[in-house]
Amino acid sequence: MSRNSHAFDLSQYLDRRTADVNRALDRFLPKEFAKPRTIHRAMRYSLFAGGKRMRPALVLAAAEACGGTTAAALPAACAVECIHTYSLIHDDLPAMDNDDFRRGKPTSHKVFGDGIAILAGDALLTQAFEILAQTKATARFPHSALVLDLARASGSLQLIAGQVADLEGEGKAISLPQLRYIHERKTSALLCCSSRLGGMSANCTPAQLRALTNFGYHVGLAFQVIDDILDITQTTAQLGKTAGKDVAAQKSTYPRLVGLEKSRKIAAQLTEKAFAALRPFKGKAVALEAIATYLLKRDK
Repeated sequence: MSRNSHAFDLSQYLDRRTADVNRALDRFLPKEFAKPRTIHRAMRYSLFAGGKRMRPALVLAAAEACGGTTAAALPAACAVECIHTYSLIHDDLPAMDNDDFRRGKPTSHKVFGDGIAILAGDALLTQAFEILAQTKATARFPHSALVLDLARASGSLQLIAGQVADLEGEGKAISLPQLRYIHERKTSALLCCSSRLGGMSANCTPAQLRALTNFGYHVGLAFQVIDDILDITQTTAQLGKTAGKDVAAQKSTYPRLVGLEKSRKIAAQLTEKAFAALRPFKGKAVALEAIATYLLKRDK
């Protein structure tokens, strides 16, 4: 870990970046009163329900590490958050994880009904690519490169593949490699894409893109292992979503397969690999290092 990351104020950084992203999202999305009002209210309800905006923060921090600007990276950051929010709306549906709370508030389908919740997710998925198309092309990365990266990360081979495998694995004994497959796709794919899009918006070099890919992959896996741990160690009030639902759904998780202590060691090892991936940036990726540290030590 860089020495500079110890003095880095992550809380202040996330507050500033969250404000930047929220202003941009408000600008990019149709207004709440635009017809049909119900769908735009539902889209905004979930998108502005709170949350730490970690994926957009990764986009912006990766751009900074490559010498880019917040302004150039904001469309990609907002696009990633739209994809993430759509996936949460759909995950919470009765036909999927059947969760009543998200970020401490009633989930979309509890407020608007299943039909509007499905459509709000669909709309945010589509909105993501409309926003991403507004990213300025760079010498190395045309619009098509960014669109392709996000489409692959959120498609049937990655994000959706992870959700399918997760659903099909409920109540079954699955192996550690199968669980890793789920985590790589359901969580790591979009976090990895976030790092990559940030670098691409800054016209990063091929070496920088490889480093960001490696970083995002390992941070994404660590994030999900910690999520598995928190599901059984924290309360619903602490998490802002229903605690213990993995156990109730008989899902295979890292704590269930290898125990809590080994799960914590695995998360630590994954995060160390993420730190190692940032060495080529020679101290210019302090924000990325601080985010990785936060993801490992978070308690909700």
